[in-house]
Amino acid sequence: MFEKIQYMKFDIITIFPNIFDSYFNESIIKRAQQKKLVKINIYNLRDYTFDKHKTVDDRPYGGGSGMVLMVDPIEKAIKNIKKVYPVQQGKKSKIILLSAKGKKLDQKMVCQFSKLDQLILISGRYEGVDERVAKYIVDQEVSIGNYVLTGGELPVMVLLDSVIRLIPGVITKESLKEESFSKGKNIEYPHYTRPENIRINGKERKVPKILLSGNHKKIEEWRAERAKVRP
Repeated sequence: MFEKIQYMKFDIITIFPNIFDSYFNESIIKRAQQKKLVKINIYNLRDYTFDKHKTVDDRPYGGGSGMVLMVDPIEKAIKNIKKVYPVQQGKKSKIILLSAKGKKLDQKMVCQFSKLDQLILISGRYEGVDERVAKYIVDQEVSIGNYVLTGGELPVMVLLDSVIRLIPGVITKESLKEESFSKGKNIEYPHYTRPENIRINGKERKVPKILLSGNHKKIEEWRAERAKVRP
């Protein structure tokens, strides 16, 4: 018998499983799990090693600094995930490697991921991951930007957060419509709240008068003008 998937499932492979605890147990992601809209499973890569030392990495061929995550534990972890939680026929699943050389994550990609039933996410570490994982095991490599991090755990959280909020029922449709990047390349317009007048560094700073006018048509026009378009 296999599990009947009614939610979106995220399976995360990492060597530091505790990193995710606090973030996934707060705010919107916590509520999404409580409402059974998503299910997050975290797998320690060291549980899928083949030696008593639980070795997950080795020196790179050709020399160089750092260590490289090996193929075998990653492949074994993925096979176990598919065996324990097989995806039903007709359901859509992808294996993603978070990688500095991957395609840069954007809102269009996030929307595509949110329509899947399962994402298996591999968090890299050290100098990188054996290239054969990217070539022969995963469906896609994804990067969150042109900078260097110590590991793939933060990129995993960024990707998961951006996808979960698009799953129906997690956030109201009205809120999603108003968000940055939901309409092409536009970013979000400026926001203001109470008090109407406030002193900052000795100077009075006021809320734009148009937002206090009650003229919804004019307010929408003002907001549209100030939603910057990226080149």
